[in-house]
Amino acid sequence: MDKNSWILVTGGAGLIGSAIVYELNQMGYRNIVIVDHLGEGEKWQNLRALDFVDYAEKDSAFYEMLAAGDLEEEYPFEVVFHLGNCSDTTEPDASYLIGNNFDCGKLLADYCVRRGIRMIYASSAATYGDGEVGFVDDETELEKLRPLNKYGYSKQIFDQYLLRKHYFEPLPTSKASFVGVKYSNVFGPNEYHKGKMRSMLLRCFEQISAKGQVALFKSYRKEYGDGEQVRDFLYVRDAAKMTIFFMNEGAACTGLYNIGYGETRSWNDLAKAMFAAMDKPVDIQYIEMPEELKARYQYYTCLDINKIRKAGYTAPLFSLEDAAKDYVSYLKRGAHLGD
Repeated sequence: MDKNSWILVTGGAGLIGSAIVYELNQMGYRNIVIVDHLGEGEKWQNLRALDFVDYAEKDSAFYEMLAAGDLEEEYPFEVVFHLGNCSDTTEPDASYLIGNNFDCGKLLADYCVRRGIRMIYASSAATYGDGEVGFVDDETELEKLRPLNKYGYSKQIFDQYLLRKHYFEPLPTSKASFVGVKYSNVFGPNEYHKGKMRSMLLRCFEQISAKGQVALFKSYRKEYGDGEQVRDFLYVRDAAKMTIFFMNEGAACTGLYNIGYGETRSWNDLAKAMFAAMDKPVDIQYIEMPEELKARYQYYTCLDINKIRKAGYTAPLFSLEDAAKDYVSYLKRGAHLGD
C-alpha cells in the first residue's frame, strides 16, 4: 500500500496496537490516526516514540463521528486496524464487554462497509475455549466454539456477526474486506501498563529482580508436571508484523487467521529463558493455584498457523529464548519500542 495512505489504529496505545504503529513507522507510514483510552495510567508513554498525525479518545463521541461520517473528508482511511477492545480475560461485567468489544466493533465495521475500507481486527484465541474442537482458524467451525469466559464470548459473537453478514466474502456493493486475527499469548515492550494482565515474562523479570526466584502454579493433572502446562508464546514484534502482512502482501486474504508461534513451550521453559536472559541461576517455586481458577485453567494451547503461512507469511519468528533476551534489553532500561 502507498506510503501516503491513511491508516486508523484503534487501541493504538496498547501493547499490540503501539507495536503495529511502530512497525508501520519503520516501513515509512506516517499518515496514522490513533484512537485509545489513556486514562490515569502510564499507557501514554507507549505513544512518545511513535509518529502519527492525530489522536482521539475512544468514547461515544468518536463512534458518533464515525456514524455521522464526520471523519471521512479529513481522513480518507484505506485501512483500519481495530485493536481497541477490552483484553482483560477476567473482566466480570459482560455488559461492558459487549458494549466495548461487540457494539463498537459493529459500528466500525459498518463504517468500513460504507467507505470501502479494509478492516483488520483483533479476534482472540480465547474463542477456542478449552480447545476441544481444536485451534484451527476455520470460519466454518465458528458455531462449534465454546469460549470459557465472558471476554472470549464477546470476541466470538463479533466473529459470528461478520460471518452472518457475509463480510468475510466479497461484498457486491462495497470494496470493504475483513480479516480477524486470533492472537496467542503475546508479550513484549509496551505492556508495562497492563497491570494484572501483563505477561508472565514481565512478571518473571519483576520476581527475579526482587527475589531471585519465580513462582509458577502447580499442576493438578497427572499428565502435566508442575510448570509443564504449555502455551503458544509470541513476541509482540512478530505479532505486529504478522498483522501488517494483511495490509500489503496478504491484502487479498479475508476471514479468520491465527497469529501465534505455532509451537508449544512450557511455563518452566519461559522461566528458564528469563533467568538465562538476566544471567541469573534458575530458582523456580511451585505454588497452589487459586480455587476459582482450577475449573477453567487451560493446560494446553497451541495455534495452528498453517493458514497464514500458506497465505505467504514466511518470515522467521523470535524463539522464546531470543525474544526473552530482546525483551530484557528493554526491561532493564524501562524502555518502550522506539526508545
